[in-house]
Amino acid sequence: MELRLADRIITTERPAFVMGIVNATPDSFYSESRGGADRALSLVDEGADIIDIGGESTRPGSEYVSAEEEIERIVPVIEAVRKKSSVPISVDTRKCEVMKAARKAGADILNDVSALEDDSLMASYAASEKIPVVLMHKRGIPSTMQEKTSYKDVFADVNAYLSSRARYAVSNGISPEKIIVDPGVGFGKGLRENAALIARAGSLCGGKYPVLMALSMKTCIGQMTGKDTEDRLIGTVAANLLSVVKGASLVRVHDVGSCIESLDVLKCLLENGFGEM
Repeated sequence: MELRLADRIITTERPAFVMGIVNATPDSFYSESRGGADRALSLVDEGADIIDIGGESTRPGSEYVSAEEEIERIVPVIEAVRKKSSVPISVDTRKCEVMKAARKAGADILNDVSALEDDSLMASYAASEKIPVVLMHKRGIPSTMQEKTSYKDVFADVNAYLSSRARYAVSNGISPEKIIVDPGVGFGKGLRENAALIARAGSLCGGKYPVLMALSMKTCIGQMTGKDTEDRLIGTVAANLLSVVKGASLVRVHDVGSCIESLDVLKCLLENGFGEM
């Protein structure tokens, strides 16, 4: 499996790329994910293929922060990581100003929870830099998104939205091979909706684009297992494995080591007759 960055191609022999989460914020829902360069480099040591750094929490109920504050939070982390590692760095932002600063500091991938909607300059900038973009589905904004979580057909709605945003990206010069889609589990969706998206992960956009699944420690895992946030690792591993079996190409996780172990097991099973993906 491979992913094309602006200046190189990264590969993995596992069934999916592992993206480790670094939240340079004081209010992320999972406290273990909060940190800076030390956390990022520890995830690199665990074997993360990509590090995803965010300076603005998008958990349900959170409030947006200014571009200036976001830049102050993430750029020093990127710069510190770049002094010691060439690991691909993804930036979780919806602001072009932030992405420009992050790119200058050494970031490689845009992870935009607004799917290029919130900043009209973002698509053309990403195209000019030839960086991969993650387009995510959400409904509303974090402070209100869990007030409306029912759908007539969640898969059809999310699929239509992501297909539309992918067309928008291409129309603005982003190469189709640089597009990744994320169904936005937990963003304006209830348990049934989240479960349906996990079960059909690889079918999004007809399998035309790699699918990123961000399930780690989320509320839906707690609803499935009855566990509090800090005790959702086993449920997270199970959900991630199912999503990969169903076609996901990237998993965004807090606990990189456990995820890698589970993917290594899946790889061995697939190589020895478990089935095809």
